[in-house]
Amino acid sequence: MADVDLVISGNVVTPDNYLEDSWVAVTDGKIISIGNGIKPTASRCYDAPGCVVLPGVIDGQTHAGSQFGFAGLEQTTKSAVAGGVTTIVDMPYDQPDPVYTLEIMRDKIAAIEKHAYGDVALYATITNESDLSEVTRLRDAGACAFKISSFENHPSRFPRIRNDRALALLKLLANTDVPTGLHNEDQEIVRATMAEFAAENRTGPEDHEFSRPEVAELVATATFLEMGRSSGAHVHIVHLSSPAGFELVRRYQSEGVRATGEMCVHYLHFDAAEDIKRLGTLMKVNPPIRSGVRDRLWDELEKSGSEFVSSDHSAWPLERKKVKSSFDAAAGIPGLETLLPAFFTGLGKHQKDAPRLAALYLSERPAKFFGLWPRKGGIQVGADADFAIVRNAEWKFDASQTLDGLNWSPYDGDMFTARTQATFVRGKLVWNGTQIEGEPGHGVFVPRLPS
Repeated sequence: MADVDLVISGNVVTPDNYLEDSWVAVTDGKIISIGNGIKPTASRCYDAPGCVVLPGVIDGQTHAGSQFGFAGLEQTTKSAVAGGVTTIVDMPYDQPDPVYTLEIMRDKIAAIEKHAYGDVALYATITNESDLSEVTRLRDAGACAFKISSFENHPSRFPRIRNDRALALLKLLANTDVPTGLHNEDQEIVRATMAEFAAENRTGPEDHEFSRPEVAELVATATFLEMGRSSGAHVHIVHLSSPAGFELVRRYQSEGVRATGEMCVHYLHFDAAEDIKRLGTLMKVNPPIRSGVRDRLWDELEKSGSEFVSSDHSAWPLERKKVKSSFDAAAGIPGLETLLPAFFTGLGKHQKDAPRLAALYLSERPAKFFGLWPRKGGIQVGADADFAIVRNAEWKFDASQTLDGLNWSPYDGDMFTARTQATFVRGKLVWNGTQIEGEPGHGVFVPRLPS
């Protein structure tokens, strides 16, 4: 009998090298060796000549339960593995209650064990009234980060957190490596601007970008960064839509603040001026996709302000998007099956090293940020055997075939040059390029590792 469960061969991207015509050996869901030449004898072999073998993607920002509750983990993780995403980091803003107590977090972990096709790490949060002693309990239970908002998206599920409460949270986490992320929009500026626009009947899709002006984003960002300076905690901006936001993060980093910023792939892919007439509210996200900044955002990638790239996948059904006023349309787009192909394709268009940078920004960096490294995020001995096999091939994305239960996307009809041929989660083939081979319950909760 073979001593090795699985051998995968192809062009393997490790943390240090790009290994052409190489192999990775797996036993009991872990990587046990990496090499080239003669492969070990194995019970199963998956040969992918000419394909790139990436570490499984870690999507650092998803919203599985905002519409469908914890049961939404099933369709979300099914869509994830179809896109080469082996671990999602799910936001705490679930229906009906956010994850702000240990009891709620335990219920969500139980739902992962029941519904998930791939692995799941969890954000936690607080409310303006919650017992802050829960913060330590949530952290000790494995929450990989905390998330708050400076804008009220929903009065109970996704509330605005007062600045005094935000600062209290940061002080509690100051002596840890656990980051706190911010949805970064100033509520007073946004609401006043939207009221002005509504009074002038400027509520079309083309008005969305300007009704939530960049200054609102920058004011909220700067305020939170100052809280980071005061508390000493790690502060993180979960979506920056313009180069000015990343510049702010870098400025605070240079002054010794533990500050990071996150790039969402839709800001790299779409341009409001070019795409709004074609897509309308289908591309509505908050903060908005802006006009004329896309190429400069690509330039931000290899600077310190951009920590990793995520999808910010939001599971809104199409009827929540197609409404009369763009102000009433749900903010957020599906993105799990397009994160890897859109980013990989964009890297190639911008003459960047797509295999290396995809592995860095979609796997290694989020793994380190969320305390999942070295278990996740890299093809290295001892790590979980999570792989995304990518085939270089031009293809048209068809949203009607997605597995997220939504079957719409602003990426519908877009051409990509990279496609997920197979996905493995802890050594198990869960996506074969055309259909799911895994089952709900294969996924596990992945806690933040001690630093």
